[in-house]
Amino acid sequence: MKLPTTPSFRLDNKNALITGSSSGIGLGCAVALAEAGASVVLAARRKEPLEELKNKLIEKGHKAAILELDITDTKKVETILNDQPTFDILVNSSGMAKHTPTIETTEEDFNSVIDVNLKGAYFITKEVAKKLIKEKKPGSLINISSQMAYVGGIDRAVYSASKHAVEGFTKSMAIEFGPYKIRVNTICPTFIKTALTLATFDDPEKINWVKSKIKLGRTGEVEDIMGAAVYLASDASSLVTGTSILIDGGWTSG
Repeated sequence: MKLPTTPSFRLDNKNALITGSSSGIGLGCAVALAEAGASVVLAARRKEPLEELKNKLIEKGHKAAILELDITDTKKVETILNDQPTFDILVNSSGMAKHTPTIETTEEDFNSVIDVNLKGAYFITKEVAKKLIKEKKPGSLINISSQMAYVGGIDRAVYSASKHAVEGFTKSMAIEFGPYKIRVNTICPTFIKTALTLATFDDPEKINWVKSKIKLGRTGEVEDIMGAAVYLASDASSLVTGTSILIDGGWTSG
């Protein structure tokens, strides 16, 4: 009897680009991929927290560099990525939320959310894939989506719309890029405690509503996302594309 071999979760000799890595989920994903052996490029608009994260990773013996990047500036993204090495892995964790009742949504707020969550995510995924295809390399492209890509929520019409759209282009890109061995997937978290979600976590009424929806009875931590990022980036998920990993504590189960 020949026993099967467990696929490797290691990412040695892989280059990974993590956008939105200055804080929260993006920071967690950067740490996870670095610990798995990837050389990580930390990207965001704010340079100072990127420098701090880079230094901490290097102190631990990991390979890290930084890249000031605004994913809404699609022309600049194309220019910058052309000057970068080819990325085997993309984790796009850049995101924005402007939670308001639908009838109070302004065009400015709508555009700002869509620019980051949809347009920015679409074009950076496209650019990383384009370079992989040109160099005939496989890859794993991961967008941080949301459980709100599967359900609606009070005050979240625009945010939910943007994440539903991310799921749509993920499936289409997975079909297009499959012949090139490039996989495209999403991670869909529930409410994760970060600096950007403190307003919700500090509101007892809102957080009680959130916990009532989560079947496991607790909200999420950044650490809850890190394992999924490594899995999707690694050969352990080599047959996984065009789909999502829902990390929602059972919210969307009904």
